[in-house]
Amino acid sequence: MNAASNHPSLGKRYAVLGIFAMLVWMTAWLSWLSPSEIFPKSVATGLAIAPILPAALLALFRRPSAVFWGGVAALIYFCHAIAELWTVPEIWPMPLVELLLALWIIFAGNWDGLKAKLFKRGGTGSA
Repeated sequence: MNAASNHPSLGKRYAVLGIFAMLVWMTAWLSWLSPSEIFPKSVATGLAIAPILPAALLALFRRPSAVFWGGVAALIYFCHAIAELWTVPEIWPMPLVELLLALWIIFAGNWDGLKAKLFKRGGTGSA
């Protein structure tokens, strides 16, 4: 949050948008686009949205920790997307979307810190 206002930064808002996009994407993927051949649709979808669900609920209640937990879940989704891309290349567009959404959540949630670290103004000029 900015010290000047009670509104979250643009990066945090984009991260929350990414959290809900991931929730919708995983539901669509495992319910309609490419259902599991092993588990029933409801079980597969429930397992797929379990990591992002706490972050989505925290975001609904406007808790600042939602972005942190979304980032933790995004790391899980990143690993899942890489595994799916590697093992099931026939459905490559679906894990690619998951991978991009995971990166979106991670970078948007950390943008304030990245911006402060990478784009410092002035400096002490250590020798």
